[in-house]
Amino acid sequence: MDMGSYKTMTVKTESRELQSRYSASIQGRQDVDIYPQVSGTLQKLCVKEGDRVTKGQTLFIIDQVPYQAALNTAKANLEAAKAAEATADLTYKSTQRLFDQKVVSDFDLQTAKNNLMSAKASVAQMEAQVVNASNNLSYTVVKSPSNGVVGELPYRQGALVSSAIAQPLTTVSDNSEMYVYFSIPENDLLNLVREYGSLDDAIKNMPKVQLMLNDGSILPDTGRVESISGVIDANTGSAQLRAAFPNTSHLLHTGSNGNVLMPVEYNNVIVIPQAATFERQDKILTYKVVDGKAQSVNIEVAPQNNGTEYIVTKGLNVGDVIVAEGAGLLREGTAITSSPAGQQGAQQKTQEQGK
Repeated sequence: MDMGSYKTMTVKTESRELQSRYSASIQGRQDVDIYPQVSGTLQKLCVKEGDRVTKGQTLFIIDQVPYQAALNTAKANLEAAKAAEATADLTYKSTQRLFDQKVVSDFDLQTAKNNLMSAKASVAQMEAQVVNASNNLSYTVVKSPSNGVVGELPYRQGALVSSAIAQPLTTVSDNSEMYVYFSIPENDLLNLVREYGSLDDAIKNMPKVQLMLNDGSILPDTGRVESISGVIDANTGSAQLRAAFPNTSHLLHTGSNGNVLMPVEYNNVIVIPQAATFERQDKILTYKVVDGKAQSVNIEVAPQNNGTEYIVTKGLNVGDVIVAEGAGLLREGTAITSSPAGQQGAQQKTQEQGK
């Protein structure tokens, strides 16, 4: 058998904070479809796609001529109704005096009173028509209901639009804060409940999460998990979570994708270098030193790792001695002359200086 000095280490427990990565979709906190409330020809587009707008800012103007004419007509009708009311009021007062003098009958007085009431009703009706015409005129100026970013503009100047159009005039997305939706496996959800006691407590106490964008960069702002679905999707075996991220960098857009990075705390766990392991038939193995010889053992590891270490969940115990490096080059039963990890290089350097 081969003889040699190999770095070894004694298995012990440590703590690590790793990150789980979950695919995510990004949506604006509020995406409002803008439809006109009146029909007409689109006279003016006051914004461009991608413009940032504020609440109440004018987006579109629909042809106002017919609505201005309708308002003018309603106002004229109101003035006529008011004049008729004034005449009816004079007639009623005159009839009242004649009735007091017993010149006219009660029927004449009641008729005059009814005419006055009818005239007042006509005034109220005309006032309502003025309000309606005024509202319709105001609806020709389409304003943004919130702060946000203007989306696609499918209609151009001159297009005939109405409340029944297939596509909205545009969509205003409030992207000051973005919602990021992602799903976690059922086992991860169970671990959260075990760690925090309940879904509500998990939401309150979970650490902040990060967002990796499609280009691999990390969003400068951290996010917070706001909701966890208590329903497991039968098709995927996962639960959906929603995190909120401030969009101060303006890097997030509705419809984008990314990856949520969620910190996972591991306390009092066995941690070994990945260099101490090798793979065989989709299994991960390491070499324990038993009676001075290398003995391979199957191990199970946590799904998260930092790229250089594994967290061992099964197969090793505290106090076991394992080969810390070069496991893939060893053979079963190789005699091991132990050299604690980190000291072999110093021994070699000392030997070279003595030559």
